[in-house]
Amino acid sequence: MPDLSYRPRTADIPTDPGVYRFIDGNGQVIYVGKAKNLRQRLSSYFRDFASLHPRTQNMVSTAKQVQWTVVNNEVEALTLEYSWIKEYDPRFNVMYRDDKSYPYLAVTMGEEIPRMHIMRGARRKGTRYFGPYSQVWAIRETMEQLQRVFPMRTCSNGVLRRAQAQGRPCLLAHIGKCAAPCTGQISVEDHRQMAQDVCQFMAGKVGPYLREKRAEMRSAAADLEFEKAAQARDEIAALEKALEQNAVVLDDGTDADVFALVLDELEAAVHVFHVRGGRIRGVRGWVVDRRAGDDASDLMATLLQQVYSEADEGDPTASQRQRAVSVDDVEHTSTRAIPALVMVSHLPTQTEVLTSWLTQRRGAKVRIYQPQRGDKASLLKTVQANAEHSLRLHKSRRSADLTQRSKALEELTDFLGLDNPPLRIECYDVSHTQGTHQVASMVVFEDGAPRKRDYRHFTISPIDGKPADDTAAMNQVLTRRFLRLQEEESQIELKSGQVSGEQSIQRFSYRPSLVVVDGGRPQVEAARRALDAVGANVDVIGLAKRLEEVWLPGEAYPLILPRQSAALYLLQYLRDESHRFAISHHRKKRTAAQTSSFLDGVEGVGPARQKALLKKFGSLKRMRRASVEELATTPGIGPQLAQSLFDQLHDQAAD
Repeated sequence: MPDLSYRPRTADIPTDPGVYRFIDGNGQVIYVGKAKNLRQRLSSYFRDFASLHPRTQNMVSTAKQVQWTVVNNEVEALTLEYSWIKEYDPRFNVMYRDDKSYPYLAVTMGEEIPRMHIMRGARRKGTRYFGPYSQVWAIRETMEQLQRVFPMRTCSNGVLRRAQAQGRPCLLAHIGKCAAPCTGQISVEDHRQMAQDVCQFMAGKVGPYLREKRAEMRSAAADLEFEKAAQARDEIAALEKALEQNAVVLDDGTDADVFALVLDELEAAVHVFHVRGGRIRGVRGWVVDRRAGDDASDLMATLLQQVYSEADEGDPTASQRQRAVSVDDVEHTSTRAIPALVMVSHLPTQTEVLTSWLTQRRGAKVRIYQPQRGDKASLLKTVQANAEHSLRLHKSRRSADLTQRSKALEELTDFLGLDNPPLRIECYDVSHTQGTHQVASMVVFEDGAPRKRDYRHFTISPIDGKPADDTAAMNQVLTRRFLRLQEEESQIELKSGQVSGEQSIQRFSYRPSLVVVDGGRPQVEAARRALDAVGANVDVIGLAKRLEEVWLPGEAYPLILPRQSAALYLLQYLRDESHRFAISHHRKKRTAAQTSSFLDGVEGVGPARQKALLKKFGSLKRMRRASVEELATTPGIGPQLAQSLFDQLHDQAAD
């Protein structure tokens, strides 16, 4: 039992809302939390230590004191909590950090003569930011088009001062890309108004400029001022091209931030689209280490708290601006400002408190919700797909890192007590739908990286006419795999005098150093029995999904690897890859079975024609969308049979 002598007396803890800090023996803040009732929340940490989550146990046992601050309500607690998290950076709190420094289009409104340029890194006071953009070239293209209509300064302060001292503008002024405020060709006040126009345009208020320019073009054409009309036409084209950088995703012109969260047992990936005026104005993503016990709702709440605590940060005029302008203007301040709609893939914990907090910060009503249908739900799916891609990319980059791979194999050797690093690892997973269409997968990693050409699928045979359970299925797969291995190894030995090089060795002939099965103790024991039955002397372990425990045969308790260890990442990547491979094959079998079951009732469509139809169309859904002529192009399907098949497909759909 850890030393919890620092536990405060229950009667001394107030029942008010507040924020608390756990502090270690070195005076470092290791965790910051908020509570609606401080007494109730803090007492829960000390009431039953054994029932706490392992991460919470670690935090409580590491701490040596706890302090708290009382506030008036939960919204104030939310604000103070993030402030302390940012100040102390506690190691038991989750903090989202970008995996790269995104570029922004910045307008330095805090300077006497504002400048438009590309900026990365820390945000500065008095500067308006638009983005982030995923690529610098996208900002340069946008700036190129904007300068044709808004020729504001883009030069550095040094170039500006030199031009002012010499009384001679730079080349950009001569080619019409700068209005030259440095030499008085445009007044400082007019140039500042131009900078404000750029900010308004980038914030989504494009209609007034386009209408004004079109009216100007028509008026000039009517007055036979064709050069002026052509200039207005070119400016309209430039503005429209700048708009094309961001596609319309919401036809109603909504301002919204769309957050999607994807997580596995070790990490979480987040993606956000900043939509202003119905167009995507910025995209941002994070990958964060997920600590055990953090669910999707907790992570989403932390994310919103962090993102909107930083909104308009660094702009000293933010609060004054919100008081001085209309609500409509506030909504368009920047992609970092708080919009009226916040759409999320998972509703955060304490949604009502977060909504109240955001409403106070914005100065107008904010809605947090999870769209279920329509354009907004489709957009959320797109953001979620981006988050899934980010997580896959993060994992593949990690697996491609030779240093990380070497470290993972070394750690596996130490943790599992192996004689040598497991240079070839095979991982097995079973997939089925309530016992039907049962399949299994084998994925192979060599030197810590996927070797996809060696992946294999297995179809599980029923036992006594009944579907095999997971342990029996695992036994069947491993028995078949290692009997085949032994057969090929014996053939290689018989031909050893004739073998020259690797060409005579079949793909199944490589013996693994380690076998990993998806599951806990029952699956590991089944795998061990199967390997022993065929005389395969190969190490085997299991990875249970709930807490990422590593199970060894014959052990009553699992091995818990450090959550940030390279070895655990490798095992998880293995398991996830085998699961993905098994699921994909299972879906194909299920689709083929559904298609075949329907085609069995179509007269004249036998096994060969069924196979041809399935190969061409892949599913009943695609077959149903095909025309009679497209069906007739299938080998073995003539016009008359195609018409019969078409009729039966659509009769079934009508039923």
